[in-house]
Amino acid sequence: MTYFLGIDTGGTFTDAVLLDVDKRIVATAKSLTTRFDLALGIGASLDKLPGQLLCRVGMVSLSTTLTTNSVVEGKGSPICVLLAGYDPPQIKTSGLVELLGGEAIVALPGGHDAGGFPIQALDEEASRAAILHHAPRVSAFAISASFGVRNPEHELQLRAWVKALCDRPVTCGHELASTLGAPRRALTAALNARMISHIAVLIDSVKRTLNARQIDAPLMMVKGDGTLINVASALQRPVGTVLSGPAASVLGACALSGLQNAIVADMGGTTTDIAVVRNGRPELGFDGAMIGQWRPMVEAVKVYAVGLGGDSEVRFLGGEGLAIGPRRVVPLSLLAHDNPAIVAILARRQNEPPHIGQLRFALRLQCDQEVLARLPEDEQSAWERLGAGPVDVERANLEDRHLSRALARLERKGLAIYSGFTPSDAAHVLGMSDHWSADAAIFGARIWARQMRHLYGLGTWVLGDAQAPARQVVDKVIDTICQKLIEAGLNDAGQMNEGSANKIASLLTAMALTGPSNSGSGQNAVFKLQFSPSVPLVAVGAPAASYYPRVAQGLGVQLVMPRFAEVANAVGAVLGEVSQRVHITVSQPVKGVFRVFAPGGPRDFNTLAPAIAHAQDLAGTEAAERALDAGAASTRVEFSQEDNNVNNDIDGNMFFEARVTATASGPPVTKIH
Repeated sequence: MTYFLGIDTGGTFTDAVLLDVDKRIVATAKSLTTRFDLALGIGASLDKLPGQLLCRVGMVSLSTTLTTNSVVEGKGSPICVLLAGYDPPQIKTSGLVELLGGEAIVALPGGHDAGGFPIQALDEEASRAAILHHAPRVSAFAISASFGVRNPEHELQLRAWVKALCDRPVTCGHELASTLGAPRRALTAALNARMISHIAVLIDSVKRTLNARQIDAPLMMVKGDGTLINVASALQRPVGTVLSGPAASVLGACALSGLQNAIVADMGGTTTDIAVVRNGRPELGFDGAMIGQWRPMVEAVKVYAVGLGGDSEVRFLGGEGLAIGPRRVVPLSLLAHDNPAIVAILARRQNEPPHIGQLRFALRLQCDQEVLARLPEDEQSAWERLGAGPVDVERANLEDRHLSRALARLERKGLAIYSGFTPSDAAHVLGMSDHWSADAAIFGARIWARQMRHLYGLGTWVLGDAQAPARQVVDKVIDTICQKLIEAGLNDAGQMNEGSANKIASLLTAMALTGPSNSGSGQNAVFKLQFSPSVPLVAVGAPAASYYPRVAQGLGVQLVMPRFAEVANAVGAVLGEVSQRVHITVSQPVKGVFRVFAPGGPRDFNTLAPAIAHAQDLAGTEAAERALDAGAASTRVEFSQEDNNVNNDIDGNMFFEARVTATASGPPVTKIH
């Protein structure tokens, strides 16, 4: 019998699931994710599965939230962005300066117009100088040219120069997005380039783990739209995996619950992801998914991905008071579980005057060789100190300010991570969780409460009470989840975008959680807020059991938490098929000229029908080739077309533009045992 192995690597846990040929679960496993060496956590999960069955695995599929987390948290490897034909307003609109800093962006002459014709020639001397200047400092290059989707000539030329001058990976905007919108296309290319080294480390870790256990099977990865690609394709376009974990969790939640219509909420260590499922399939967002504060041009499952998880930092946020996330920290309960000596330090500090760094310990997070190779001497020294174990930041602030500053820079670069008080700690204080150190959580709650009261004037808790502040944190998590569910519902109704939904959702959340019975109106309330009784809430993810029963009760929605909900991502990782979409635009720039914007440049036709046929031929061929290259055993191609026509009294039905889409799909290659 052939088996299927699903692996999900999240910010906190790495899950593994073994399924039979009928996609029934045979065994599951869960271990802590070891970010410094991912292979350790992956191997620990695989070693908990039946060893005699692993040698009969015919396909391995991987999902991950690491790419999603990196976008939400603003982490990533250093890159250089080459922009041809962009003006300053476009660069400002793109958000690249906020994402990368201005020194990483190089504006060059060049680009094309809307018709696909060059505006200005590329400056070869300036381009080569920029590439040579940045190559020693970056892990990858991102390239985007004005109207590159209409003619990629300048993007391809810049890529050729990068390849000739250095060995860094290159991402071109036209290969990731087919629609107009230069600023967002540049952002998408930049995010893709930042993730290449992260995905490469993950894939290498999985390969080494599989090889060590003699598992010889095709290795696939889940994309953000729930389909599969082989790992070679994932390395070329890692931005496509940005919502890999959420997409896999939606597929897994549907399979485990057996429901065709539901709201799926997946709560992990770093993010909470919410999606609406109808007729057994999640809705896809073709205008790009909102991930944290960014919206890259990625066709993906339409989700709300917010920085709220079991490991999110609980902090003070000015006039808003208590806030949770989006930064992920190591829970104190987990820190002490792995380093028992921390308990005594926290026990002592609960009786000391409050200081901002009392709960801060720094640990190594991940080993990014590209970044490590360029560390200045003080950061390199701090990195070596972290190799011996957690560094007490409070002590470093008092005794070695140079060390504490270097640790802060390592944290901003994504190499180190701090500890802090989290919802996971609050759950341990209240007895909702018990898998890590409850003592560390209790001491941490007391220290955190003193900090909030004496440093920020927040809270009225009794000195030494750990229960009350922990309950307030849990209540805040539940309120936040409810608000995000309402936001998702408002947005799904098509009446509000994310920004508008956010403004009103907090008020509706308060109304929903209070309910008419507490408002004085009782059954005579004029207005009631409730979710559809025919659409239950399916909650999955490791922390979900701690929070979602109260969420469902507060919102009056039916809750379904299926068996194996804690490993839904790993289950969903093996349920998809390979699918590749190719879009080609046909326009009528002047009457009687029908222009096909092909990958090799624009081509004109005198009539519409042959132009559409040519676009279908090109798109279908490329989609089928991409699907086979991505790991499909065979393909079927389907076409769709979106027309932009205008009717008027003078010209009648006037054609402006059409978007031809070819979708090639097929089952992944599987090794039969």
